[in-house]
Amino acid sequence: MATTKINPSGLYDSTPFGFSHAAVQDGGKVLHLAGQVAWDADCNVVGVGDFAAQVDKALANIAAVLSHSGLGPSDVVRLRTYIVDNDMERLGAVVGALKRFYGDETPAPNTVIGVQSLALPDFLVEIEATAQFRD
Repeated sequence: MATTKINPSGLYDSTPFGFSHAAVQDGGKVLHLAGQVAWDADCNVVGVGDFAAQVDKALANIAAVLSHSGLGPSDVVRLRTYIVDNDMERLGAVVGALKRFYGDETPAPNTVIGVQSLALPDFLVEIEATAQFRD
């Protein structure tokens, strides 16, 4: 089955790095998002050394991909959150950011995974999402 790659113009150009921001199976109902980090449209890390700022930016990037695809936080069916050097303080920052991201919506399942490092040394968090299109 063919897929359509999703690369919103307001986000950084991910294709030179070997990935698209998301993909949907043609005729399918599921949007698979790449892990989002705290990069702005020019590949600058937002919030170097500031974990909470990076979580907010990663979720903002997810929101941008969802919006580009006609979806929103209520359409998310799964998250995976990768945290460098995870601890309770960092987990608390994620919980707060997710509450802001979802607002009054019921949050999707989320698996939190502590990792030693991510793709670049300045990245402190990466969040993957899966969303479902409505009928």
